[in-house]
Amino acid sequence: MAQSVPPGDITTQPGTKIIINAGGRRIGWAIKTTNMKRLGVDPPCGVLDPKEAVLMAVSCDSFQFGQEDTNNDRITIKKKQTYKRL
Repeated sequence: MAQSVPPGDITTQPGTKIIINAGGRRIGWAIKTTNMKRLGVDPPCGVLDPKEAVLMAVSCDSFQFGQEDTNNDRITIKKKQTYKRL
């Protein structure tokens, strides 16, 4: 028998994630989602210098489980080495 969950917010642990550039080179990063209406990331992109960190929050809007197709919902982090402008 399936359990029911009362309506309301679901809180995850951790609610945020700290991303650190542990390398010695500057990197640019961007977040891509396959469902922009439901999945959100803040900030969606940025540049990290060596040893710099960023606090990133991921959110998912409410939806009717079993009534909407979520099989292809994905969040992808893309990164690329960048260079300082002269």
